[in-house]
Amino acid sequence: MKPIENFPKNKRSSITYLLTDIDDTITYKGRIPALAFKALEDLDKAGIKVIPITGRPAGWCDHIARMWPVKGVVGENGALYFSYDVHAKKMIKRYFKSTQERAEDKKKLAAIEQKILKQVPGCVVSADQPYREADLAIDFSEDVPALSQPEINKIVDLFEQEGATAKISSIHVNGWFGSYDKLSMTKILFKEIFKTDLDLIKENVVFAGDSPNDEPMFEYFPNSVGVANVLACKDTLEFKPAWITKKEGGFGFAQLVKMLIS
Repeated sequence: MKPIENFPKNKRSSITYLLTDIDDTITYKGRIPALAFKALEDLDKAGIKVIPITGRPAGWCDHIARMWPVKGVVGENGALYFSYDVHAKKMIKRYFKSTQERAEDKKKLAAIEQKILKQVPGCVVSADQPYREADLAIDFSEDVPALSQPEINKIVDLFEQEGATAKISSIHVNGWFGSYDKLSMTKILFKEIFKTDLDLIKENVVFAGDSPNDEPMFEYFPNSVGVANVLACKDTLEFKPAWITKKEGGFGFAQLVKMLIS
């Protein structure tokens, strides 16, 4: 991971999209610093399209797509994307699985939920679960005292024992049924919203993240960036970001944006 200050100037001028995780990438200690949200606006004014790529729920994604200076959002770790058409005043919603498939998955996830809560004391169902449409989020540090890594790993194991995919973010373990992830839905969004093959333009894209569920993006994008707090999980990452900021969370994100549009 090289210091973001060394990001070549010729590469900076070729960036047309910025994809970013939200929790602990745009936020800092659970809040969005004013300078991080201003950075989103600065990118929009500079003509760089912003797409958050997050584990957060569909309900939040509706708000983000409508009210943030972004061109779309991938949510629930790739279960969906939302993009608001300002001119048509219409929300475009795209899911990886059908309504019926998601309903069937919810029943299976409800059974896993009870097993996890029973076997891993201290964890809880995420406060944002009522707004989710495709996955189950188990909170291990957002609204509860932080669990140990072995306890977090046990949550992952319990999901996987039931045939679910499980990914660790900075605050939750998210579990779902399906082969999708953040990257697969991002490719669909680019094809359907921007009419673009992401494979052909990934050199013109920056991805910013901080945790293990961002690893497919770190691997895929040559210009991937970790905010400084990614160092906390660097030993567990097989694929690390190419660049790293000096500051953590939203302050590191603002540092990245300032460098890009300077």
